[in-house]
Amino acid sequence: MDRPTSSARDDTVTILLASHQGAAFIGAQLQSIADQTHGNWRLIVSDDGSKDGTRDIVAGFAASRPAGQVQLIDGPRRGATQNFLHLLSVAPDGIIAFCDQDDVWFPDKLARACRALAPHDGPVHYAARTIITDDGLTPVAESRHFPRPLGFRNALVQAIMAGNTSVFNAEAAAILRCCVGPAQDHDVQSHDWWAYQVTAGAGAVLLHDKRPALFYRQHGRSEMGRNDTVRAMSQRIAMLLAGNYGGWLAANHAALDAVRSELLPENRRILDSFGAALHQAGPVAALTLARIGLYRQTRAGTAAFYGAALMGRLRQCGPRRLMR
Repeated sequence: MDRPTSSARDDTVTILLASHQGAAFIGAQLQSIADQTHGNWRLIVSDDGSKDGTRDIVAGFAASRPAGQVQLIDGPRRGATQNFLHLLSVAPDGIIAFCDQDDVWFPDKLARACRALAPHDGPVHYAARTIITDDGLTPVAESRHFPRPLGFRNALVQAIMAGNTSVFNAEAAAILRCCVGPAQDHDVQSHDWWAYQVTAGAGAVLLHDKRPALFYRQHGRSEMGRNDTVRAMSQRIAMLLAGNYGGWLAANHAALDAVRSELLPENRRILDSFGAALHQAGPVAALTLARIGLYRQTRAGTAAFYGAALMGRLRQCGPRRLMR
């Protein structure tokens, strides 16, 4: 696949916004996009069958902007993750940014991201912290700062590059587009987790901005809640011990294995060992994963992950395809 190089860059950002029943909040998000100090953007909104006026709000916003800057398309109606993957599959070449319908971006969000991406050659994945708010945008707390290194050994087992803040340079975006088909086919759990895995596996530069980039609105219909409270972290540890988590890991592994040529050689070896562990009995699986050196961002999370492996909660009982 031909990919853009650093000599062929421009700073146009294609914003990919997945919408569904978002009329209550999407207007504020669209206004925050209009208010960006980095004015060189275009917006694609993929609407997943809204019946509440979301499409009318987006159409009105499009009419207020220069012709062609805002595009409204139909989503696949298979949930938020598939909607984002659909957007990625139709995105043009160049820088891309994921966008949630109910956040509010700070005016310098895109400008800061583009400045962070600019000095680097090769693929780059940028994400940032957020300010968590209630549904009326009253600040509650800043999202967590992750102290451990970013990389493939973390990405395989934890999603920390928040999709609502993620911006990918042209090279990273091209890799994601090349890999998106298997992610759709295997129905991965989370588009941002998958994107972190792909960019980390491909050897991209991974940047996590300590400064918040947006208001992350929490309300009853939020797809994924905050993860900074004791209760939230306890819930995520409980998810590690539940059977669904192993299924998510298996789907992610299958999607990555289908595009293994995009991964660095060392990360292909890690992926193969990881896939083997998902079909091993508990103690053997835990030992295999420990040898790989997988980790989550907290000691408690890492301990829970290995505990789940030890108890056999990650094991997939179906036949394992022979690794290439």
